[in-house]
Amino acid sequence: MPELCSSLASALMTAGASVVAFVQDQAPAVADAAAAVATELATSGAPLADMADTALAGKLSSYLAVSGILFLLGLATILTRRNALYVLMGVELILNAANLNFVAFARFGNFGLDGQLVAITVIVIAAAEAAIALAIVLRVFHDFGSIDITRTDSLRD
Repeated sequence: MPELCSSLASALMTAGASVVAFVQDQAPAVADAAAAVATELATSGAPLADMADTALAGKLSSYLAVSGILFLLGLATILTRRNALYVLMGVELILNAANLNFVAFARFGNFGLDGQLVAITVIVIAAAEAAIALAIVLRVFHDFGSIDITRTDSLRD
């Protein structure tokens, strides 16, 4: 288990360094694109929805990279934490990574609003899951005096 944790930590650090390098490389291009969009909006008076195909909208790979990082952070949180609340936060990060994928593929794959509808459904289900999970966590704390998930392996008589 310690080897897995250390390899996960090094993978997350590498991914974080890659994201920082990507943002630093793309910052001038994003600033230029934002200035171009602002100029175009000021001169044409077009609504922002018509400007979705500009360079500011990004690329699918950018969305997938952010989604992958969210997924890895959620997975690392689930695998390394023993506190039930942290595990629930890890699950929420993974669900948000999936939502980002749904919306990105709907946007770049010309699937209409299908991705957004699936993402809203996942958000509603995640809210219900969080409410039920927090009720379970409160009950576990009441019964065991802790929310450490390793201490809850015994059944009551």
